[in-house]
Amino acid sequence: MRPFQEFRVWQASHELTLVVYDLTRAFPREELFGLTGQMRRAAASIPTNIAEGSARGDKEFHQFLRIALGSAAELEYQLMLARDLTYLGVQRHQEINDMLSSVKRMLVTFMQT
Repeated sequence: MRPFQEFRVWQASHELTLVVYDLTRAFPREELFGLTGQMRRAAASIPTNIAEGSARGDKEFHQFLRIALGSAAELEYQLMLARDLTYLGVQRHQEINDMLSSVKRMLVTFMQT
């Protein structure tokens, strides 16, 4: 198995995680243990599960990819919530959601191969 850092889906999800961490720095302080923490955990869960799964057999790797996809869906809702709470502008939401959609497509394609 290749090192996880070589997978394009891991690279894209890692970049997305860095963007989410940067984005949530501007969220209200009262959200630190709420939405901020949830979004950071969901975002980081995507590349984390790809990394962990890559160290296992193919069957287990597929399960870790499904977990990563679930975390991506969780993050998708949290981004909508942040937008609706006006913590995130419509344009910035669209940009990040586009990144997330790309990661989700890569995960699904990767699971099919």
